[in-house]
Amino acid sequence: MLETVILIVFAMIGVSLLLNLWRLVKGPSVPDRILALDTMYINSIALIILYGLSMGTELYFEAALLIAMLGFVSTVAICKYLLRGDIIE
Repeated sequence: MLETVILIVFAMIGVSLLLNLWRLVKGPSVPDRILALDTMYINSIALIILYGLSMGTELYFEAALLIAMLGFVSTVAICKYLLRGDIIE
């Protein structure tokens, strides 16, 4: 039962990643593209955590935590660049 649910969730996250990629490429404005990139980070974190659950190891949770920190910092840096034109004041 759990294996079936994991496969279904893998498919759902894969579809959401494809839709985010479409929004990243076809986004009408730059803020839409930034939001799509941030959502792709969140979906990739969910995918890595789900893979860690299916494999039964805790190593993937640390990798997901690292990607979450990098995703947050990069989103903040890109938004700051958009607003002010420079990252470091």
